[in-house]
Amino acid sequence: MAVLSKNEVPPWGLAIAGSTGAVLANALVYPLDIVKTRLQVQMKKHASDPVSSTEDPTHKHYEGTLHAIMSIMEDEGLHGLYSGLAGSLLGVATTNFAYFYWYSTVRTLYLTRVSGGKNPNTIVELSLGAVAGALAQAFTIPIAVITTRQQTQPKGEKKGMIATAMEVIESEDGWTGLWRGMRASLVLVVNPAITYGAYQRLREVLYPGDKPLKAHEAFLLGAMSKSLATITTQPLIVAKVGLQSRPPPARNGKPFKSFTEVMRFIVEKEGVLGLYKGIAPQLLKGLLVQGILMMTKERVELMFVLLWRYMRKMRKEKLEQLAALAAKKIEEAKAVSMKS
Repeated sequence: MAVLSKNEVPPWGLAIAGSTGAVLANALVYPLDIVKTRLQVQMKKHASDPVSSTEDPTHKHYEGTLHAIMSIMEDEGLHGLYSGLAGSLLGVATTNFAYFYWYSTVRTLYLTRVSGGKNPNTIVELSLGAVAGALAQAFTIPIAVITTRQQTQPKGEKKGMIATAMEVIESEDGWTGLWRGMRASLVLVVNPAITYGAYQRLREVLYPGDKPLKAHEAFLLGAMSKSLATITTQPLIVAKVGLQSRPPPARNGKPFKSFTEVMRFIVEKEGVLGLYKGIAPQLLKGLLVQGILMMTKERVELMFVLLWRYMRKMRKEKLEQLAALAAKKIEEAKAVSMKS
């Protein structure tokens, strides 16, 4: 049997495979996304901090992942663990479609026009991932802003996507508020760059060749690569969430202007370890999401490969039939002309 290769699939096919895996994975572990976001935006309370009129007085300070899950269910019910799900999955689908489309496009261009088919080294692999990530972020950042706002809205102030978007637009930032955290997001393209760069490198080392990965192999590679990327970029992830959410009470409603300002504020209030708050659910979510994503992506890509081969086979058979029919018509025409 011929080896199945994803090189047979066009960029949009790879993009559909990647976004399908991402949506499935994120839907399965979405409560962890809520928890890690809530943990990352909360600040330790100090006696000198002003009391915000917009802060939910019933809101608890979460002590960890399990406490956050139990508290959210107690205060908001089971549906509280799925606040902003629609917007999040829309963002996941569009971001991953854009990322995988551009990643496969720029990688193919590199292989065909620069390296002559030779696999890129680690630095080039990371650079290709960064370019793809930057292109994807430019188009999808507003959905991420809206989703983060929805995930951190206090009980009793829950709003839909449109209403949340209008809340952002009507703030002091105006329309540009929908692109809040853009610079941090562009810096954070190193996260998917590290993830997929590490995935490609680990795959070449652990499972060399073009042979399709088994489900558990794809899951393992995805989990390992995402864990490495998350540990490396966690402070930037926390800063980005702080930029896109409502400002904490100690800011008196004044939003942050840059991710460095967020990081300074967190270090001042909570110390350096504050930059790693929410790391447990972030790692667990990343490990599960990336593992399921890559496992699903590999299966969907193989489906596309088989579909492409079937379509080419059918097209070849159709052309052969048309050629045979044309030859038959020519022979019949010759026979008629000879009789006449």
